[in-house]
Amino acid sequence: MELALLIVLILFTLVGLFLAVLQLPGAWLILACAAGYDWYFGWQRIGWKWLVVLLVLAAAAEAVDSLASMVAARRAGASRRAAVGALLGGFAGMLLLSVPIPVVGTVLGGLIGCFAGALAAELTKRSDIVAGARVGLFATVGRVIGLAAKTAAAMAIGGATIALAVIAMMR
Repeated sequence: MELALLIVLILFTLVGLFLAVLQLPGAWLILACAAGYDWYFGWQRIGWKWLVVLLVLAAAAEAVDSLASMVAARRAGASRRAAVGALLGGFAGMLLLSVPIPVVGTVLGGLIGCFAGALAAELTKRSDIVAGARVGLFATVGRVIGLAAKTAAAMAIGGATIALAVIAMMR
């Protein structure tokens, strides 16, 4: 039974990694599976201290993913309105393109929406298309950095979860 649960944990971790790449809550899925696995074994396999560390890592990754485009846009001289437009445009793009373009639509939508949201919001503040495009580009680069951070965090959470489960099983 232990081996079967470990295999299920590994499979859910892989699904979580795939979801994280698509800008979906994969790290949270992995964390939930780790908590469920540890609960099943009486909180003796992974341990609450590790679960707290992994929770903090997941929360930090979400914060970086959400705020990276805003911070990058501000570095390009964006107005506060454009920074918020990048954030909202990214979310809207993820939602609008995830259905018509399966699998990669969420990622593409997030990037396109981030650029468009920052550009449109910046153009309401000033009518310089070049500056607006620069702000949109920086916001999109920030979104890519956020995606990379979220994916790296999911990989770290998944790797730690599986390593701790395997080590505990070998005892």
